[in-house]
Amino acid sequence: MNAPLSSQAQAELNPLHLELAARLRRETQGEVLFERGARGRYSTDASIYQIEPVGVLIPRTSADAATALNVCRELSVPVLARGGGTSQCGQTVGAALVIDNSKYLNRVLDFDLAAMTVTVEPGIVLDHLNAWLKPHGVWFPVDVSTSAQCTLGGMAGNNSCGSRSIAYGNMVHNVLSIDALLLDGTAATFAETSRMGNAPPRIRALMATLQDIAARERAEIERMVPKVLRRVGGYNLDIFHPQSSRPYTADGQVNLAHMLVGSEGTLAYTRSITLKLSPLPAAKALGVVNFPTFYQAMDSARHIVGLGPCAVELVDKTMIDLARSNPAFRPVIEKALIGEPEAILLVEFAGESQDEQLASLAKLVELMGDLGLPGSVVEMPEAAAQKALWDVRKAGLNIMMSMRGDGKPVSFIEDCAVPLEHLAEYTSQLTDVFSKHGTKGTWYAHASVGTLHVRPILDMRRDGAAKMRAIAEEAGELVRRYKGAFSGEHGDGLVRSEWVAWQFGPQLTRAFEAIKDAFDPDRLMNPGKIVRSTKMDDRTLFRFKPDYRVIPLTPVLDWSAWNVNNDPASDTVSDAGTGGDPAEGLAKAVEMCNNNGHCRKFDAGTMCPSYRVTRDEQHLTRGRANTLRLALSGQLGQDAFTSDEMRATMDLCVSCKGCKRDCPTGIDMARMKIEFMSQWRQKRGLALKDKLIATLPRWAPWAARFSFLFNLRNTLPGAAWLSERLLGFSSKRTLPTWRNDVFTDRAASVDAETADVVLFADTFNNYFESENARAALAVLQAAGYRVHVARPAADDAEPNRPLCCGRTYLSAGMVDHAKAEAQRVVNALQPFVARSVPIVGLEPSCLLSLRDEFLVMGLGDNAQALSQQAYLFEEFLASELKAGRLDLKLNPLPQKRALLHGHCHQKAFDAVKPVQQILALIPELKVELIESSCCGMAGSFGYEASHYETSMKMAELSLLPAVRKAGADTLLVADGTSCRHQIADGTQKEGRLRAEHVACVLQRALSATGAE
Repeated sequence: MNAPLSSQAQAELNPLHLELAARLRRETQGEVLFERGARGRYSTDASIYQIEPVGVLIPRTSADAATALNVCRELSVPVLARGGGTSQCGQTVGAALVIDNSKYLNRVLDFDLAAMTVTVEPGIVLDHLNAWLKPHGVWFPVDVSTSAQCTLGGMAGNNSCGSRSIAYGNMVHNVLSIDALLLDGTAATFAETSRMGNAPPRIRALMATLQDIAARERAEIERMVPKVLRRVGGYNLDIFHPQSSRPYTADGQVNLAHMLVGSEGTLAYTRSITLKLSPLPAAKALGVVNFPTFYQAMDSARHIVGLGPCAVELVDKTMIDLARSNPAFRPVIEKALIGEPEAILLVEFAGESQDEQLASLAKLVELMGDLGLPGSVVEMPEAAAQKALWDVRKAGLNIMMSMRGDGKPVSFIEDCAVPLEHLAEYTSQLTDVFSKHGTKGTWYAHASVGTLHVRPILDMRRDGAAKMRAIAEEAGELVRRYKGAFSGEHGDGLVRSEWVAWQFGPQLTRAFEAIKDAFDPDRLMNPGKIVRSTKMDDRTLFRFKPDYRVIPLTPVLDWSAWNVNNDPASDTVSDAGTGGDPAEGLAKAVEMCNNNGHCRKFDAGTMCPSYRVTRDEQHLTRGRANTLRLALSGQLGQDAFTSDEMRATMDLCVSCKGCKRDCPTGIDMARMKIEFMSQWRQKRGLALKDKLIATLPRWAPWAARFSFLFNLRNTLPGAAWLSERLLGFSSKRTLPTWRNDVFTDRAASVDAETADVVLFADTFNNYFESENARAALAVLQAAGYRVHVARPAADDAEPNRPLCCGRTYLSAGMVDHAKAEAQRVVNALQPFVARSVPIVGLEPSCLLSLRDEFLVMGLGDNAQALSQQAYLFEEFLASELKAGRLDLKLNPLPQKRALLHGHCHQKAFDAVKPVQQILALIPELKVELIESSCCGMAGSFGYEASHYETSMKMAELSLLPAVRKAGADTLLVADGTSCRHQIADGTQKEGRLRAEHVACVLQRALSATGAE
């Protein structure tokens, strides 16, 4: 159901737009979003532009979209179709009604394996389609780098290309037909003209108009259309007179679907697309060529292409260095390098025979020797290594955007394509252009077809617009000199439509305008793109407009690391924090989101669990970052940062930290939520439930003392119902069971002076599951370590209250209280840190706070030193194993299989592998990792009645189905307290399956001579 428009929205919208919203609510079944926050979230894509839309419709059926087109035509409101919102040139932003196809219009409609075709709705994501096709041995091979989040409708709109276009062609070469709607409601299937004899009269007239224009402009097409494969600017009028060496169709016929491909939604609305499929390659081999200079890499590409590879992709020094700085990518990129190359080329061979691909790889090695670069090739015949490196390459654009500071790589000439024989000279001269304007460029992508994604580093807040135009003009002259294309892959949009006239000349530009008017005489379909465009450097259309300012705000956490003023002309990619306005640091951390949409992926990783459940832009890392940015810059009105809209946007963020690791630009929404909650608390206060959870470390000793009383909530009839009515804890949940055998009250501990390990018992494992702490202590002692159990320092104001990391306070935004708890921990552990004694903890969310939040609360150098000595239990054992110091005698267990669910924070800090390594020490035990996102419990999140349904949907995505399939002979291992509770609650029908901490599993596997 669509919520009624707020009074604020009604006051903001003009009568025409109010009427549009009302009619869409009455006449469609879709979701109608006209509130300021929703309009703001849809005002940007992955480009530098920001234009607030009229409103948003998320159609449930294509009939909803047809109705919206009709209403927009009647009211003369522009309309704009959108998929993943990942366009880099501003195609999917505009003052129009945005129709978001991605949530519901994402089905496979028809599949014909014999004909090698598939028909899909426009909102289906490429990776989802290929996953659906894989069991049949086929795929759709236009493999763009954003395959995990881009939609097929968007790919058709842009005429996308991908890394392997040298082998498979562009989108236009792989589209067979498009079922589309014109704005006037005319429906037709655009296909080969020979199949369109029964088209409606409106379409037949349109076909005649197109043929007339093409016949009239034949000579101009031959003269002005670039003859390179990578040309996606303007409209594809040359389908009537092809200019590229690769034909549009195999039989030479004219296919009018190809007129819609690359039209960026300016001609018609796509209802479905029929695609040509290709067999999956049976075998692949990858060679990584390391080059001492960038020029040599560019000059070698033309020779390498002669070997017949299916891809030749560039990764430059900047991207190599940035990948090395990312913990997720570092081990992968390091395996591909020989020394310190200035650039590498990824050369892939694919086909039916592995022997043939290995032979091609050998020829590559021989060729590089002939070119004077012997020993420059890293050979990767293994599929896993190939995929890992291609994942880094696919993340190339986003890795580039992870630079901190005001200077960012800006997309505006990145798709210039030149003939391959001129590539080295073109890149060399363009580098000189950058230097002339006081900047440098980042380079990556398709060396095989002469299209390199080059992004000059510019400060778009200050002088970037002027430099952008100057560089574009000089780059354009180089492209003209080498007879290339100014727009080679990512389309025209707002940034390159102005250059269509430059590329094609006034005569073809008028022809393009005639095509636009023939399809869309009302000029309402995504206006301002391709023809009749705005200026690329119109700052009023930028995300950072001339009046962009950050509101006065005093953050409670330290964001100075983002307050960088980097010099684009220097060799420094990212400098250390330079202080400055604290609010600016927070704003710049938020602004690191470049809207690439990587958080929309579903294939692997943690991010973004709430979006995976709701599919709403509001509940996406990108959506939250955009809302935060708009609020921090005053664009959502006064007090927007602590508004109900902002609270609703942050509400389903489970602070999983998946974005901290999975987001290529490093957005840390969990930390941003702490900042938001602090500001909210100061302005709006906290509910009683939130206060109870936050202050748990203070009243926990009393609850443990009277555990029988506190545990009545789970056993006394009606108590759970009452707790939901009074406090908001879901009656469908059991709450953690209090224990009176508190670990720190009874644990044996060696003297501080003799300890070689300190065991830090968090609040949860101290009061609720003390058996985990006892097991960890037993395992450490069995391995021969002298273990000291961490306790408050002698001068602590509360020496009898156990230490706590402060996580519960952080979750409620009570940062001052969290800082006090953290200071107690730092003070107590400082003597051990000074002696380099490892600090070992059990609960990921608690221990990893010592390596994360402790560093941004102003705790000084001691906190920094502590972070370097803090280990999760399994991390410590794994590090000792690697060093050859671990002496742990383990016996086989009755169970021979273990299913492991990683806590979100373990995943964020790459701390799941150590669990696998340590469990592998148990003889005969096979360890399998559950590919899961957040379990959905996420601290107190899943216990709350308002979040219960969302929490369970998160768990049902992959975790609970995997757990239910486990047999009685399978161990369930989960180190997170919340994860274990979610598994138990989610398997009540199965008798509440029990997951264990790895410490308990190891304790059971200890030999008879060890501690049991």
